[in-house]
Amino acid sequence: MELPKTLMDLVDQFSKIPGVGQKTALRQVLFLTKWKKTELHAFAKAMDGLCDLKHCEKCGMFSDNNICKICSNEGRFNSPNLCIVETASDLLAIERSGQYDGKFHILGGVLNPLLGVGPDELNLDFLVERIKNEGVGTVILAVNPSVEGDATCSYIKGLLPDNVVVDRIGFGIPMGGSLEHLDSLTISKALENRRKM
Repeated sequence: MELPKTLMDLVDQFSKIPGVGQKTALRQVLFLTKWKKTELHAFAKAMDGLCDLKHCEKCGMFSDNNICKICSNEGRFNSPNLCIVETASDLLAIERSGQYDGKFHILGGVLNPLLGVGPDELNLDFLVERIKNEGVGTVILAVNPSVEGDATCSYIKGLLPDNVVVDRIGFGIPMGGSLEHLDSLTISKALENRRKM
């Protein structure tokens, strides 16, 4: 059966979301057909609002204003610690942990010459400028462990002044994980990142 073009256009848009295939998109669109007009208008207005979403001028996080809530927090802005992450999702994950109360810097990816991602695409010049101007003493590299992530961390470390301490978050065995089910690289990283008790 052929569905109306209006429905199929929306299915096509929903299926562009990672992890959403045609069947899931169709199910979501059919669910939306049960909504009242006021709910649909509110949904459409919220989606349209994404066009006006800004990025913080300091860290790169999403914001309604030029400076995000984290960077506008004076206590955090004056912190000597700067945590560098790949994406906004990574920043949110660290925030949820409640274990970090310094500043952030979102790279927007990692160096990957095969995909055309070089230092200019990651705005690393601005990062170095921030570190000098904001009195950063410690940089925490919270970049995912991969060949590209490791290369990005090495590249960033080479850009930083010698007086800045550079740490990388630890990687290894997850809480509740079992050694027998882990790959050798994860175990190797866990051994590298061991600490005294």
